Amino acid sequence: MARPFRIEYPGALYHLTSRGDRQEKIYLDDADREEFLSVLGSVGERSGWRLYAYCLMDNHYHLMVETPKGKLRSPNPGQKRRAPIRDSKNSPCRTTNSELNRP
Repeated sequence: MARPFRIEYPGALYHLTSRGDRQEKIYLDDADREEFLSVLGSVGERSGWRLYAYCLMDNHYHLMVETPKGKLRSPNPGQKRRAPIRDSKNSPCRTTNSELNRP
């Protein structure tokens, strides 16, 4: 079943989530989680997103994101995606001070 159409506008808040295929783990260790957060920070800087909270679980993640510019998509949609594929015993959840890369 397809995801419902997402309306985008300046100041919108989104709960974003993604899960591994067949609920498989998507992180191997904490270093992989750090790499994921680094990529997320780069995307946030390019797009201007504000990240209010995140939770990295073994097989999925949750993000609470605001889009001040009204665009949820990355500014470079044709750019090749990098996604760590690892797992860890820990599942850190964090809140931020409303800016990516500033826990």
